[in-house]
Amino acid sequence: MGYKTKALFLSASTIVSATMASVGLPAVAFAQEATFVLSAREVGAPSYNPIKATRLNAGNTFIYDRMVIQDADQSFHGQLATSWESSADGMSWTFKLRPNVKFHDGEPFNAKTIEWWVPKFAGTENAFMTDSIAKVEIVDDLTVKFVMKNPDPNMLFNMASTFMGVPSPKAYDALGDKYGVTGAVGTGPFKLESFVVGQQTVLVRNEAYNSASKLSANQGPAKIKKLTLREIAEDSTAFLELKTGGVDMLLSVPTDFLPKLQAEKGTKVITLPGTEVFYIPMNTSVAPFTDIKVREATAFAINQKEILTNLFGGVGAEANNFLISSLLEAKVDPKLNISYDPARSKKLLDDAGWTVGAGGIRAKGGVPLQVKLWTQNGTEFKRITEVVQAQLKAVGIGADITIFDAATITAQYKKLNEHQLAVRSYSWGNADILDWFFSGKRLGHPNHSMWNDPKAEELNLKAMKGSRTWDERVANFKAYHEYVLSQFVFAPIYQPVQNFAYSEARLSVPATIRGTRLQGQTIVDIEKK
Repeated sequence: MGYKTKALFLSASTIVSATMASVGLPAVAFAQEATFVLSAREVGAPSYNPIKATRLNAGNTFIYDRMVIQDADQSFHGQLATSWESSADGMSWTFKLRPNVKFHDGEPFNAKTIEWWVPKFAGTENAFMTDSIAKVEIVDDLTVKFVMKNPDPNMLFNMASTFMGVPSPKAYDALGDKYGVTGAVGTGPFKLESFVVGQQTVLVRNEAYNSASKLSANQGPAKIKKLTLREIAEDSTAFLELKTGGVDMLLSVPTDFLPKLQAEKGTKVITLPGTEVFYIPMNTSVAPFTDIKVREATAFAINQKEILTNLFGGVGAEANNFLISSLLEAKVDPKLNISYDPARSKKLLDDAGWTVGAGGIRAKGGVPLQVKLWTQNGTEFKRITEVVQAQLKAVGIGADITIFDAATITAQYKKLNEHQLAVRSYSWGNADILDWFFSGKRLGHPNHSMWNDPKAEELNLKAMKGSRTWDERVANFKAYHEYVLSQFVFAPIYQPVQNFAYSEARLSVPATIRGTRLQGQTIVDIEKK
C-alpha cells in the first residue's frame, strides 16, 4: 500500500531538515507551511471516506480529485475525466479519463478504477449518487461507459459532489472500516499525513500532482508544501487565532464577524455567493409536532427578517423555503413560502387547543407547551438558536436549549424520538438535498424531521428517478418541494453568503475564486509568503 515507503520518506525528510539546520542552511520548508481553520460546522467530521461518510470537511477536496467539478456559473469542468457525452435517450454516459494519473500510493488511475469505484456506493448512505447506474463497462484503459437503469440528468452534478472523490482501490480495500481514519489515499494535490478527529488534519503536498482542472491557474503541484487543517468549534477563538498569527486562513467566517475582520489591518475577506440554508427541522413523530397546526404555528413564529437584520447586518438573505434561492426548484407557488406571521401562528395554536398560561407559555390539559430546542457548537448556531427561542416564546412556545458537539448531536438524532426542534444548516447546490433530509429511508439522521409520508415518497421517487430531462427534473423536484412546504415539517431561517478570511501578510490568494466553494481547485493556487 505504500505506507512503509511513506514512513521512510518522512523519516528521510526529518533527517534532511535536521542536516540543514546543523549546517545553518535556511529552513525553506517552513516558509511553505500554512495552517487553515475548517468551518465550525465541519468540526468533528469522523472520516475522510467519501464513499461512506455522511459528513465531510473541505479537506476531502484536497486529498481526492473528482471526475468533474463545477464552476460558480454552474458549468462543469473535467478533473479526472477529460470529456463526456450522454446518449440521446439518456441511457448511457461515456467518460474519457485523464492519462498518466497516479494515486498517492503509486497505483494507476484508469478505467478499472471506475469499474471498482461505482459499485462501492451500493448499500451506503450515499447510494443515491450512483443508483441510476446499472453497470460500468470498460471501453478501453481510459474510457468508461455508464449503462443506466434510468436517465439521470443530474449525473454531472453528482460526479462533482465532494462525496464522489475517487479513492485508491488498493488502499480502500486493504484498510476496510479503518479507511478514512487511519489512512486516505486519493489523486489530489495533498496526501494525508495524520488525522485526529475533532482536532486537526495534517496534509503534505503531492509532488506528482498533474490532474488540476481548468478552474486552477496552477496546473502542477500545490504551492504550499505542508497544510494543517485545524478544527475550532468557537468562531471567536478562530478569529483570535487569525488575529494573533496562529493560523493563516479561516475557511468559513460567520457574517456577524465580518465587521471585526474588516477592521483588522492586514486581514482580507473574500465573499462568494452562498450555498447554505439555516432551518429548523421538527420531529413529526413526537408530540406536539405530530399536529400539523403546531408545526405550522412554529414555522410562522420565526422572524427571518429580524434574524437577517439584527444578527447578520442584512448580509445574506431570508430563507422562505428549503432550497437556496438561486435554484429553479426554489421558485415555488408564493403562497407556499414561509414568512413571519405571528397572528397566524397564535390563531393556529388557539385552534389546536393551546391556551396562554403562566409566564405567557401555552398549555393544554395542564401540560405546558415546552419543547426541546437543540443546536450544535459554534457562535453562529448559538446566537441564532437564542433568537429562535425568544421568537417562539413570543407566540407562547417555551423552548429549552441544549448545545451538543457535532458528533454527539448526530448520535442523538439517531435515537429517533429524543429531539423535537433543532437549529441546523446544510450547504448544497442541488434540489436533491430534499431527498437527503426528507426521505423516509433516512429517519433520524439525516431525516431529522422523522417524516415518512406516502405521497412525499411517491413525489420523491419521481423526482429522483423518473426524470428524463433536466426540465422534467426541475418540474418534479418543484412539485416535491411544494408538498414538503405544505406539510410544515421544518421552518426556514436564513441564507448566508460564503465568507473567508486570510492574512495578507502570510498568504497570496487568487483575486478570483473559481468554483462554487473555496476547495482544492483554489488551494493549489494559494502561496505562502
